[in-house]
Amino acid sequence: MDTMNTDLAKHLPLIAILRGVKPDEVLGVADALMAHGFTLIEVPLNSPSPLQSIQALARHVGTRALVGAGTVMTEAQVRQVMEAGGKLIVMPHADVAVIRAAKAAGLVCLPGVATPTEAFAALAAGADGLKIFPAEAIAPPIVKAWRAVLPVETRLYPVGGIQPQSMRAYLDAGVAGFGLGSALYRPGDSPAQVSAHAERFVETWVACCGQPVSRP
Repeated sequence: MDTMNTDLAKHLPLIAILRGVKPDEVLGVADALMAHGFTLIEVPLNSPSPLQSIQALARHVGTRALVGAGTVMTEAQVRQVMEAGGKLIVMPHADVAVIRAAKAAGLVCLPGVATPTEAFAALAAGADGLKIFPAEAIAPPIVKAWRAVLPVETRLYPVGGIQPQSMRAYLDAGVAGFGLGSALYRPGDSPAQVSAHAERFVETWVACCGQPVSRP
């Protein structure tokens, strides 16, 4: 049976952050993103009826994408996301209890870190990668310094204020990918608007990395 690929290295490493999306909008937005190769999609839990959106997404995309929640703060929320069919847990912080709960449930977990101390603690708790947050405060030279001491296989994803034009400097510093928020999706954006934004990010990714992007 075909199963969801939870190996982050197999996905286009651009995480779509759909903060504020509504359940009656989420499938059209997801289709627009997936048409450009996006397969990592999170619905932050401070969105309207987020678990309803996650459940609809999980049923809609099946094994074509890895979907789940952002702004996950507690172990109880991890369970709720799992019960809704989500497989991805993205956090703004590095609470090791939440990380361990996500991994015990068999979910992919990307906690938020802002210091090397948080980064090492999150990795020790089982994190699959690290969300560098907020990226506006953690410039590429700082990321490069982290890269020198973190395990070489650590996957870093800057999140916060990322634009197509800011990607290359972070990639040169050694990140694996990015979490994309308001530059990709704002509440109320149509699928056509999201498609246009997604196209710019994917074009920049290909230009920077020289890696082709497949469509799920």
